[in-house]
Amino acid sequence: MGAGHAHRLYRPADSPVHALPPHTKLAAVFAFVLVVVSTPREAMWAFAGYAVLLGVVAGVARVPAGFLLRRMLIEVPFVAFAVLLPFVAEGARTDVLGLSLSVDGLWGAWNVLAKGTLGVAASVLLAATTDLRDLLRGLERLGLPPLLVQIAAFMVRYSDVVTDEVRRMRIARASRGFEARGPRHWGVLAKSAGALFIRSYERGERVHLAMLSRGYTGAMPVIDEVTASRAQWSRAGTLPAAALVLCVLGWVV
Repeated sequence: MGAGHAHRLYRPADSPVHALPPHTKLAAVFAFVLVVVSTPREAMWAFAGYAVLLGVVAGVARVPAGFLLRRMLIEVPFVAFAVLLPFVAEGARTDVLGLSLSVDGLWGAWNVLAKGTLGVAASVLLAATTDLRDLLRGLERLGLPPLLVQIAAFMVRYSDVVTDEVRRMRIARASRGFEARGPRHWGVLAKSAGALFIRSYERGERVHLAMLSRGYTGAMPVIDEVTASRAQWSRAGTLPAAALVLCVLGWVV
């Protein structure tokens, strides 16, 4: 996969969660999200239990609550969508604080908020405890096509390069007195976007030729194999297993 590429979501620490192999954590988070999605929306106490489970994982992983909450702001657009549901949904109505709201819309909003928030929190915890390179290796270990893994790896590696190219182009425009103030400047921005695409494409060709000259045949060399013991799988499976118990109780009770 190449050299490590730390991302802003990752929080280095010496914890049992960080020490787990990446593919075990990926499988555990995927199973946890499936269980959460399968839980009936009326079982509110089950969702509270899921939140407690994630809180325990965050504590074991030494991920501060502030760090977790700040990274979860990405779900704000979904929160806005959920807030609108009680107003636009049809069906039986009920009065809440003087507002006429749809009962089905309220349940739908709760369903989106609860399951979406738990899914985002689990994903943030995964990213905070697993280096990006290890995540890619874990995906490949779980059977994701190697070509897709390579595409994702190069996307991550060169995203900063493209971002820096955008910054230099912006500085070049500003040094020439350009400032986008309205539609009449969209033509200049469109030309900049086209130039960025051409430069990125040419860079990709040069990188590909450099790889071919070094013996690339379609597969990246594996430096060290990612493995997991039965005990590590058991530790990783604790979260989805506990969540599954809550889900089953949510359907039965």
